[in-house]
Amino acid sequence: MSTVLTQTPAETHTAPARESWSAIFALARFESRKLLLRIPVLFMLAAYVAWIVWRTKSDWNGYPALQDVDRATQMGPLLVGFAVLLCVNQAVLRSQRHDTERLFGVLVLEPWRRTAAHALSILPVTGLVALGVAAQFGWQAVKSTAVGNGSVGELLVGPLCVLLCGAIGLLMARLVPKPFAIPVAAVLLLVFSVLAPVSIGGDGGPTAWLFPIVGEGSSKTIPSDLIGRPAASHALYLTGLALALALLAVLISKGLTKTATAVLAGSLAGAIALGVVGGVGQAAGVSSEIVAARTVATLNPQKVQSCVRHGRSTYCAFPEWVPRTSTWAEVADHVESLAGGTAQTRKLLVQQRVEARYGMEADGAIDPSTTPNQVTVRTMWGGPRTPEFSAAVASVLVLGNEKAGGDVCDGRMVTIMWLALGWTSDPVSELRAVRLSDTVTGSSTVLSPTSGMSMTAGQTSVVRELLAAGPSTVTPKVKAHWAELTAPKVTTAKVAQLLGVKAPGGADKCE
Repeated sequence: MSTVLTQTPAETHTAPARESWSAIFALARFESRKLLLRIPVLFMLAAYVAWIVWRTKSDWNGYPALQDVDRATQMGPLLVGFAVLLCVNQAVLRSQRHDTERLFGVLVLEPWRRTAAHALSILPVTGLVALGVAAQFGWQAVKSTAVGNGSVGELLVGPLCVLLCGAIGLLMARLVPKPFAIPVAAVLLLVFSVLAPVSIGGDGGPTAWLFPIVGEGSSKTIPSDLIGRPAASHALYLTGLALALALLAVLISKGLTKTATAVLAGSLAGAIALGVVGGVGQAAGVSSEIVAARTVATLNPQKVQSCVRHGRSTYCAFPEWVPRTSTWAEVADHVESLAGGTAQTRKLLVQQRVEARYGMEADGAIDPSTTPNQVTVRTMWGGPRTPEFSAAVASVLVLGNEKAGGDVCDGRMVTIMWLALGWTSDPVSELRAVRLSDTVTGSSTVLSPTSGMSMTAGQTSVVRELLAAGPSTVTPKVKAHWAELTAPKVTTAKVAQLLGVKAPGGADKCE
């Protein structure tokens, strides 16, 4: 009796359903459910959801640009991808670990069909990640403060990375059916998809786009039509690569007929061709039209901008940012309301400016304007960007132009900072946010959309006292002594005396 039970099943099969795809789909449904219920996949899906919530609530200070949001969806899916790589590999090798491979000889599914079923089992978890990407992007897109346009190609990268990870796990199970292969594959994939792109950045040329995720060397926001990333071609490349690896895993499995081999070989050739087309497209670089448009947007933005009037002032912005001009106008109006003399009725030209000549490869400084009454506003908004713009408006009202702000080193800096922050609900926190040192004591550089301004320890002390006194106390004094407060070379001590606060010790001296 024991001898009969240990014999290897006969190699001949009488089941007539070898060509039935229904069995493949049935096994794929079973394996997909099992994959979704694996602890590593469940854990990483939960971590991915937590990552979406954390990132979506904290990024862009409530003022997202959708051409940045689409790229921000790409890194999180790798959490799920690594779990899928591990679990798909283990699922394919399950029969080997449990010594049940010899029993599959009596089933209707040959090894290549079982491999195909495992490949199809990756699709549901890929679909869940696609829903996560859509939710993350949609969460930002529905905000009334959102501007810009996202890219479908960029949004596809995350789900395609999950598909690629599953295909790698599948292929590794067929090429190296040993448990030690997966840690090695995971490390290689980590280097291939995360560490190498980060080290290369966006200036690595065409070779950078061979990696699944391509980062940038810049954190700035530029108009969506100037980004120049080959997102569609890259998505095509990742699709071809994932399909080619999955088809190769099926092709090297056992049990293939000549007809099946021919069909799979042709499909593999098509997948490779798809990847090559995408690879060639993404290696083409930035077109000459985009390069020219970047130069115009940087040096002559008025040629491509739309201008609207809010009150007395004019606000010029790139088309995607025109809805945000009313928000800028609210800040400028608040600053002007604290000023005196002719400053409170000044007609400003607020113009959006960006350094776009380097695309997303590097950040570039914007020189302050020498045009009277012109104020620069950047493409990012919210958080510290708001007091930075407020400080720029205040400096133009006090000094006449942005360029003079980099040279001021006297008591007028106190007046500028009062105008910039005195109207806010939490001026001390805004003072901290607008200073490079993130402090409210000592000397520091005050950030602005262009070059910064210097603020001494004595000026900081006076500004803090003015902010503590509040607008109801300080504003009447500012309006009454406006000419003296904005006079060239007025000392900080004199400004403190005019505004009724304690004067600092020592002379004004900027570092």
